[in-house]
Amino acid sequence: MFDLTTIGEGQIRLTVPQGERLSNTRQLRMTAACSEANVSGLLSQLGRRTSWCSVMPESDLAERCLCEFRAVGVDMSNMIRVPEGRVALYFMEPGEPPMPSRVTYDRLNTAFRDISVDDVNWESMLNTRLAFVTGITTALTENTARVITHFVDAAHERGIEVALDVNYRSLLWDPDQADRILSRIASKCRIIFCSRKDAGVLWGLDGARAEVSRQLRERFGAEHVVSTDGHNGVYYAGPNGIEDRPVELVPVIDRPGAGDSFVAATLHGHLGGDIVKGIDYGLRVSKYALTHHGDLTLITPSELAIPTTTDIIR
Repeated sequence: MFDLTTIGEGQIRLTVPQGERLSNTRQLRMTAACSEANVSGLLSQLGRRTSWCSVMPESDLAERCLCEFRAVGVDMSNMIRVPEGRVALYFMEPGEPPMPSRVTYDRLNTAFRDISVDDVNWESMLNTRLAFVTGITTALTENTARVITHFVDAAHERGIEVALDVNYRSLLWDPDQADRILSRIASKCRIIFCSRKDAGVLWGLDGARAEVSRQLRERFGAEHVVSTDGHNGVYYAGPNGIEDRPVELVPVIDRPGAGDSFVAATLHGHLGGDIVKGIDYGLRVSKYALTHHGDLTLITPSELAIPTTTDIIR
């Protein structure tokens, strides 16, 4: 039924204008957010069939979030709606050197944090080519960790490919907790996305450029490992060896969501049979993502010369 299914918490991002602080701003820009939904949304725009599962209350804020992803074609049939509850928020203060960007989460006691394995329509969620999960959602609560682990285990048992974006967040859990849970998940993944920094923090891996990707691949047995390293490059390790890709710097209008765009476009290449070509798509899309507002990158395939099919155009 789907090319990709995923589970994650829908949120509202409230962004402070450039040059202001949260403590004294008088206005905020509202956009939808969710790493997993961002990936689903971009893939949907590239012609892939995607479904996103979350738990959202019947409220205006929830509708604001859902509408943004529904509008780009993400399937909502696996969305779990509850009569009431909170929608997760996060506040973003954009920073310019030497001032770093700062994120303030307001995610306690949201409807999603109480999700259970029995809430999810697994027959639909597992009717997919690829299951995609992130370390962010796994980190939220014991409930979310249990659901994500079940998702990965069930997909693995059925022979469905699993992709993991490690995306370690120190504000959500410590390295020991992350290692204990993510190592189990990573061992069942065909594709792992993990920054060089996260590989060092969680697993003590170190090495020049693609060497860390190679070490991650050997540690967990994944077929493909893609590692990002900020401005320094993107590194890949796969069946045919290792490769490096340079990163082109662009003016940054809005940073959140660029990593999700990179992951989505890379997975688009993989679903088309060529993950290395997907990395090139990802580098192209993430540059575009940095230059406009919102976590969800709005694009068309023609804008970036990304094919939506592997068929020959005649």
